[in-house]
Amino acid sequence: MNHRPLNRRTLLKGIGTIGIGLPFLEEMFASSALASTTATAKEAAIPVRAFNVFFGLGIPAPLQTEGYNGVLEPLKPMRDKLLIMRDVDQVRCDESGINAHFDGASGAFTAEPPDGEAKSGGPSIDQVIRKTHYSKGMPAGMVPTLIGGTFFRRSRLSRYVHSYNEDGTAAAAMQEKPRDLFDRVFGTIPGFEQSAGLKEQRLKRSVLDSVVDQYKYYTGQRSPLGSVSRGRIADHLDRIREFEQRAYGLQQKDSHIPNLPPRSQLLHGGEADPGGEGIDITLEELTTEWRLMADLYALAIQCDRARFGSLTFLAAGERIRLTGDYYYNDKLVYKFDDAAQLKASGSKGCSHEWWHKFNEKKKNEQLRAHAHMKMREVAYFLQRLDEADAREANGKTILENSLITISTESGDGRHSDVKRELSGVFHAITGANGRFKTGQLLNLKAEGLDVYNTMLSAMNVPTPLGPNHRKVQLTDSIRV
Repeated sequence: MNHRPLNRRTLLKGIGTIGIGLPFLEEMFASSALASTTATAKEAAIPVRAFNVFFGLGIPAPLQTEGYNGVLEPLKPMRDKLLIMRDVDQVRCDESGINAHFDGASGAFTAEPPDGEAKSGGPSIDQVIRKTHYSKGMPAGMVPTLIGGTFFRRSRLSRYVHSYNEDGTAAAAMQEKPRDLFDRVFGTIPGFEQSAGLKEQRLKRSVLDSVVDQYKYYTGQRSPLGSVSRGRIADHLDRIREFEQRAYGLQQKDSHIPNLPPRSQLLHGGEADPGGEGIDITLEELTTEWRLMADLYALAIQCDRARFGSLTFLAAGERIRLTGDYYYNDKLVYKFDDAAQLKASGSKGCSHEWWHKFNEKKKNEQLRAHAHMKMREVAYFLQRLDEADAREANGKTILENSLITISTESGDGRHSDVKRELSGVFHAITGANGRFKTGQLLNLKAEGLDVYNTMLSAMNVPTPLGPNHRKVQLTDSIRV
């Protein structure tokens, strides 16, 4: 039976701002009797996407040389889909009198020093790609740029925001609470935003309730879809329901009597950064909320509600006093207890201090554990885009088809040497649908600006970043 093909941007539209994208379905291509399903046609159906993933405090350059045998171990399962880039120089981002927690963070994904306290020195790579490929705007119903993250330090914008417009302003508002991110992606129910009874009403009504008729159509007997695709839609909407309940804290005792949805369990706003002195937090508290944010962000991409943006796991120069047992692959790696191990309180008792104390001649056990944990959590997000549900028309996953750039603020946290601090800044990228040499760890010995311009060139961006008079030196070793 030949089914009428669906557009890749098919949405279930509800009341108000609600719109729910469908996952990739085989019916999004015409049957062989109607249209070509050659490799070229399938490749053309893959949208251009670019996302920046930032993690705070960095990985000292000497530790990067250990490859997947050291703190990068959690990325090893995806090594064939990542290109690790070492010896990336961001010294040009140095702002006199400011350490890398600010200027290095501003340079991440822009390769430019900051322009004041609240602006970057130029656009981020995701936004340059967006402007090139979607010069007339994004398709209807899509979030133009999605910015989210779990972080606490916020004295300067570039500590935690990592998508910037041409003029250096933030490309979108930061969504740091799971339910805010959910509403930004899938919309809100009219009248609930200002209602004093929002919690109670949200328990009684889901965003999915407003698309139930369309859901029944696509999964019923009159559906233009085959049985496999009908099952995928049902599973897809079940996942959205699950994430909505998690975002709103709906721990249901049964299907009829859910608990009241609490707010985010973490601190936000000024309370999250009390005078720069840091906060106490457990590993479970940190990773529980981060993983929900990562799940929601990945779901937004899978639903084709977002193609550009950035995600932050802990801010540049983050200050937290972390406690808890850290496991990797069911093995206890380390027992976090920063303040007790540092024998200090306030900012001096935060994990930040392990970066100040780094010494390549010592074991750096505490720093290694923190960096390893950060890679585990970054890997968690990447894996969400590499699952069976994330496979697209060309047989590759969203992870493989997208340009996802992972970076941080510095290659050394001791602040005593600008060149050392802003040299060797960790970078990793995905293949962007076959454009880059994944499965390798390369020592580039190149400026970040040249690396970014090489990436942009591969993404068919005609205008390079940086000063007009500067000669572009492409780093062709990263390209296929």
